[in-house]
Amino acid sequence: MEIIEDGGEVLLYLDGRRTYLVRVEPERLFHTHKGYLNLGELIGKPYGSSIKSSLGIKFYALKPLIRDRIHKSARRTQILYPKDIGYLLVKIGIGPGCRVVEAGTGSGALTCALANAVKPDGRVYSYDVRPELQRVAAGNIERAGLRSYVELKIGDITERIDEEELDAVVLDMATPWLVVPIAHRALKGGGVFASFSPTIEQVMKTASSLRKQPFVEVETVELIMRRINVEENRTRPETLMIGHSGYITTARKVLD
Repeated sequence: MEIIEDGGEVLLYLDGRRTYLVRVEPERLFHTHKGYLNLGELIGKPYGSSIKSSLGIKFYALKPLIRDRIHKSARRTQILYPKDIGYLLVKIGIGPGCRVVEAGTGSGALTCALANAVKPDGRVYSYDVRPELQRVAAGNIERAGLRSYVELKIGDITERIDEEELDAVVLDMATPWLVVPIAHRALKGGGVFASFSPTIEQVMKTASSLRKQPFVEVETVELIMRRINVEENRTRPETLMIGHSGYITTARKVLD
């Protein structure tokens, strides 16, 4: 049974709309609109245990998952939704030991998901042209316990990729089509190119560039997610939903 340790993090669950990612320390008080919690009471308890606030409201202390860290990460840019990240991970086919280049780093949400997939023997090389964003990302990656699997690099990926024989190149940037020929040189045979773009114009330019290089399986998808409210005699889709977030374009490298 895995227990909560001094200095560890927990996801405090109040209800489906309110969760809080916090660090557990002796005598540390966490204040909410439902009263304060003495987080030190959680030390030595198993994950999933409950804790009551000063007002007698019950919270549950869950072990943070990657999706929790993505939602709760400090950010200065828009992050990808888990629905898009999950599809990307399956589509690029990476696992332990794989080597992946990512650009741009942004807040590090996708970086964390990639690093979690390739650990313990793989590596993520994350490029960005903005040092201030990578400083934020570094903190998020560190808090997720994944820093040792990530190399943060300041550089313009439209000019060069230092790494070779990569399993995947994953892009979340404004001009992915400029990277296509450079990505082809950096990928191993059969390696996967993937890009996330919010507009169809970006997709058109990227797909056109991919078809001018030795790539196959050029494909673009859009993922729509709709939650369902499940209550007796009242089950129906939520009124608000995550509609368009972006388009995902993928392709696989072949040799001349």
